[in-house]
Amino acid sequence: MSERDKVLGHADEADGIEEFDNPLPTWWLGLFAGTVMFGIGYAVDYHFVSHRSQAGDYAAEVAAAPKPPAATAVAETPEAIAAGKEIFVANCVACHGTDLHGGVGPDLTDATWIHGGKLAEITHTITVGVPEKGMLTWGPILGPQKISQVAAFVHSSGGGQ
Repeated sequence: MSERDKVLGHADEADGIEEFDNPLPTWWLGLFAGTVMFGIGYAVDYHFVSHRSQAGDYAAEVAAAPKPPAATAVAETPEAIAAGKEIFVANCVACHGTDLHGGVGPDLTDATWIHGGKLAEITHTITVGVPEKGMLTWGPILGPQKISQVAAFVHSSGGGQ
């Protein structure tokens, strides 16, 4: 038996599996050393030569992301309220009822408003929704114009402030 195939004698501790004390192959050690050197070189380039960071990359992505459309201001005109009522009937009556007195969702005709009863607050609540309470985020579904019309209808129905 050569020195290369020396048994370490741990078979009784490892269910009869013999362990040999052989050095790692040279190609493997070279690959490992090359990987470590590449990693060090990459880290130096990433942080000190290219002046990059994960925080900087994230900030650049956020800055380049498309911005959500701004809410369209719609006055509480009879036309906007009528259009808002149609949209409300098509999308909101399942939770808020045809008479806005609630059901699954809260009553929209009383003076108690969880998320604010001003026109801007109603618009915001419709746009971002209340996912923890089961209300969808309607902003991407309806768009700013329709959201403003629904908000005008809800606000004009007596509950808004």
